[in-house]
Amino acid sequence: MKRRQPLPFPALAGAVALVAAAFSVPAAAVNYPVTPQQRGTAQQVAQAGVPLSELAPNAPDTYTVKRGDTLWDISKLYLTSPWRWPELWGMNLDQIRNPHLIFPGQILYLDKSGGRARLRVGQQLADGTVKLSPRVRATSLDDGSIPSIPFHLIEPFLNEAVIFQGNELATAPRIVATPEGRVLLGKGDNAYVRGDIPLQKDFRIFREPKPLRDPITKEVLGYEATYVGAAEYARQGETRTGADGKPEIIPATFSVTGVKQEANVGDRLAPAPAREYTNYAPHAPQGAMDGYIVSIYGDALTAGQNQIVSLNKGSNDGMERGHVLALWRTGAKVLDKTDPSRPTIKLPDERHGLLFVFRVFDRMSYALILSVKEPVQAGDRFSQP
Repeated sequence: MKRRQPLPFPALAGAVALVAAAFSVPAAAVNYPVTPQQRGTAQQVAQAGVPLSELAPNAPDTYTVKRGDTLWDISKLYLTSPWRWPELWGMNLDQIRNPHLIFPGQILYLDKSGGRARLRVGQQLADGTVKLSPRVRATSLDDGSIPSIPFHLIEPFLNEAVIFQGNELATAPRIVATPEGRVLLGKGDNAYVRGDIPLQKDFRIFREPKPLRDPITKEVLGYEATYVGAAEYARQGETRTGADGKPEIIPATFSVTGVKQEANVGDRLAPAPAREYTNYAPHAPQGAMDGYIVSIYGDALTAGQNQIVSLNKGSNDGMERGHVLALWRTGAKVLDKTDPSRPTIKLPDERHGLLFVFRVFDRMSYALILSVKEPVQAGDRFSQP
């Protein structure tokens, strides 16, 4: 790929969109959207930095970027509220649609001039000096630059975790038979499928859709199915006249290309969507955002750090990819033994973690638990941070 001309680096763009790094996508091939909030923030705080009061107590004066770092990790190192990282890094309005990359070995300098804090990036030169305001490369994103969050934690769920608006799988194409009457199908096996099959190559295999209900209203918000694996459309089915003169149904043939668990007769197929190369820059919601966790993804009853949960808010409610949300522990109900009437009182809710929204549907969303003090369960509350 032809190398683009280097870009000036006034500060790291708040719209860093490095999800493509997880998929080795050329920078020029990806369109990085900018939310109204990001552009508004850029207009307000470009080059301004954050108040010194927003710095973490032990924020280092210098930090050398290491392999395995993320922008979120570094922001936690410097800020009491890491979702405010666009302000610390500043934003470049002219180049905001391009990723501004930093790499292991680069040195971060904390500038506290004028009562505001800013991060500058430099690079060690051969003679031991450090050059500030470096040129930033914009090449293939599979080049060792650090991502904004640990994408390896959510990449599998971009394809596996799906919420259907209705129970579409009930009428989706289904596996009706297997070669030689096998009970289970693995990678490389053929599956015979009947149904209304779209003209598409790549499909996902699902099982047992279950309704997801709002913890408060009990309304069904969507259907989540167990992800089984992936398959390719290999040969079209047909109906023809058999030797006995009767109609003979020949199902379509699919090749199983990958499995998370063995496929079986009765499993349903759904077309695989195009990959979502989206801006995952962490940011807080613009306004109030309150809701509840609907379920823990998978079979667990509780979840901890780096696990996935579904939320009862979606794009219809203003939820966006990249939203950072606060997790709350519901205050317990206890007896006030100091009161002769011994009334039952409810203790205040306590904030104990953070969520990162990475996939949004109309009425629901999926989020990664970034940090948490106690196990998370369905019915727990979240809000804007």
